[in-house]
Amino acid sequence: MKVMNALDLSILAENGLRRGFTTGSCATAAVKAALLKLLCGELTGRVNVTLPDGEFYLTIPIESVYDEPDGWVRATVIKDAGDDPDQTHRARIFARVRSNSSGRVIFRRGEGVGIVTQPGLAVPVGEPAINPAPRKMILRAVQEVLAEGDSIGPSGYDVEIGCENGAEIARRTFNPRLGIEGGISILGTTGVVEPKSMAAFKASIETYIRVALGDNPPEIVLAPGNIGQRFARATLDAPLKRVVQMSNFVGFALDCVERTLLENGQRLPRLWIVGHPGKLAKVLDGVWDTHSQRSESAVRPVRRIAGACGFTAEECARFQASRTVEGIIESLAGDERAPAFWREVETRIAAAIGPKLSTVDRVCVRIFTLDGKELGG
Repeated sequence: MKVMNALDLSILAENGLRRGFTTGSCATAAVKAALLKLLCGELTGRVNVTLPDGEFYLTIPIESVYDEPDGWVRATVIKDAGDDPDQTHRARIFARVRSNSSGRVIFRRGEGVGIVTQPGLAVPVGEPAINPAPRKMILRAVQEVLAEGDSIGPSGYDVEIGCENGAEIARRTFNPRLGIEGGISILGTTGVVEPKSMAAFKASIETYIRVALGDNPPEIVLAPGNIGQRFARATLDAPLKRVVQMSNFVGFALDCVERTLLENGQRLPRLWIVGHPGKLAKVLDGVWDTHSQRSESAVRPVRRIAGACGFTAEECARFQASRTVEGIIESLAGDERAPAFWREVETRIAAAIGPKLSTVDRVCVRIFTLDGKELGG
């Protein structure tokens, strides 16, 4: 039998913050505690939960375990997200378990867990919002309890996962935008919450892209942030579900679009990229992570285009001295050449992005000022 190691959450993450456990780990612990009571009559104050990697386990406290009518046993776990700013921190995640004659584990949606209503997510439409990794963790926990009890137990189990006040909590998350209605999602690919994790942030970008592409739309929009999102909705009349905020991760977002379209066997007629040229023009120098701490200013590629568009050497030197693209924008205010120049910047950004996307028919770019005013219009 394979020996697993305990994962000690008191050891801080690399960024010095405290780690926690996911809603998926909470649900798994609650299922295990409820099943131990159902099959063995055992009341436990904590259980070990095997993590998806199969190498480590977490010891998770159980708040309560008790019998309910009609053969159900209910167990509750309080979510601890560590130092992560997680909306589900301190939420009560519960599981209700009872035997059935189906020969399998049947997942059910309890109060406060959402239901999937739109394609593009990891869970099919109409299913409880319990992601694949937590489902596998729960199935493994069931097998562990059966093995501990030296019994095959009944032939199947109903497993209902819920969250107290989950519908209210979900309104503070992106679930409504993702088409998950009525509650939170049970999540976690590793079982552990890494506080303020870049990987988790990127995973959310990919989720939004998959939902945006889920029903084969004619176009979607990628934007760095809130200004771009507002611009897309006001200027392009784009529905909110079609606009994805990619932050500085332009290359990552484009890779997600390509991967999703390939996996789905789709083509996208048009991809809009909207944002400030201070970020987007960096791709002209092959920079696909536009964070200011990881990339140089976009002044150089913008100045280069200005030279090709007939601006004088003196003007280009003045642009370079601006040090920021917003400074160039201000210096061109009222110049009749400006709209055509900014349209050329848009065209070149689109041309740089196009080769990364074999599944997109057309890339269109719109750039604007920091206050959201269109530059090439």
